[in-house]
Amino acid sequence: MKFRIDRDALADAVAWTARTLPVRPPVAVLAGMHLEVTDRLKLSAFDYEVSAQVSTDIDVEEPGSALVSGRLLAEISRALPPHPVEVTTDGAKVMVRCGSAKFTLLTMPVEDYPTLPEMPPAAGAVGSDEFAAAVNQVAIAAGKDDTIPMLTGVRVEIEGETVTLAATDRYRLAVREMHWKPDRPDFASVALVPAKTLADTAKSLTAGAEVSIALGGTGGGGGEGMIGFEGGGRRTTSRLLDGDFVKYRSLLPSEYAGLAEVQTASFIEAVKRVSLVAERNTPVRLSFSQGEVVLEAGTGDEAQAVEALEATLEGEDIDIAFNPQFLLDGLAAIGSDVARLSFTTPTKPAVLTGKPPQDGENPNYRYLIMPVRLSG
Repeated sequence: MKFRIDRDALADAVAWTARTLPVRPPVAVLAGMHLEVTDRLKLSAFDYEVSAQVSTDIDVEEPGSALVSGRLLAEISRALPPHPVEVTTDGAKVMVRCGSAKFTLLTMPVEDYPTLPEMPPAAGAVGSDEFAAAVNQVAIAAGKDDTIPMLTGVRVEIEGETVTLAATDRYRLAVREMHWKPDRPDFASVALVPAKTLADTAKSLTAGAEVSIALGGTGGGGGEGMIGFEGGGRRTTSRLLDGDFVKYRSLLPSEYAGLAEVQTASFIEAVKRVSLVAERNTPVRLSFSQGEVVLEAGTGDEAQAVEALEATLEGEDIDIAFNPQFLLDGLAAIGSDVARLSFTTPTKPAVLTGKPPQDGENPNYRYLIMPVRLSG
């Protein structure tokens, strides 16, 4: 194997592939990154859950393949001087030359490396930037507790031209709808994708204009238990999570008793300031009345903070309290200058959205948040 490649192209391709390398590989070969040279360079990594593969242009002198330590190759690639890179194999070693720098890496047995899973059938495509933004909005609400795997996933529902993403950790629920271009107009599918994998993948595929999503449709059609994403010469697959996701649509209230609107930026700053005195697991209290909202945290026996902001309110005055971090996560995700909080009662979930561009339009992003019950 012998090829030459631009230094930045190598560093980018290796860094992207290395994200998939397991921290504690169950078998030694999974710490490896697979290099395959034909007319292009193909780099692969796999941890039995997620696979990553990238192909990039090179000057080929001799095709071949090798398996080397992925972490070491990533660190070397990142540190190389700004010169073209030459990579060659010499027996059981791989040589990396760049300018006057030369590295020798030991190889692992290529024949022991597992075969990467096949991509499921292509289902359609979505704009890469919108996809990354939508996943980011939803993944914040996914659970971190691996003992309940179902809550650590993002539910991906596809029905024709609409993709709905949803995630919950039981304290909040985020739902985002977006349009995409299905390969078949009647395509429908449901998948539960690990939230961290989905967020990392979506963020890393924004180099190309579109991301192709590969997924078996409901009623079979291949790709069982697997989802794939491809864009800008990069492709990744992930195993799906098992388990039935919560019936989240029934959690979203169909009607509200009150609706408040506050400038998002000033609301975020005020919540951050007031929550400085909130002890761990204590809420920020919001008192909405005509023309203002008063934020409070702390109790009489401890440090206290109070701040008032302008707000509009439709409906009766209401006092409601939230975990400040959950509230801040939602405010940061709505992507709107004006935050709209819709509520029924102080003990029932409230829904945070941006203000729709036109009245009467349904927002494409909803963040439902459970209030903290106030004592006394």
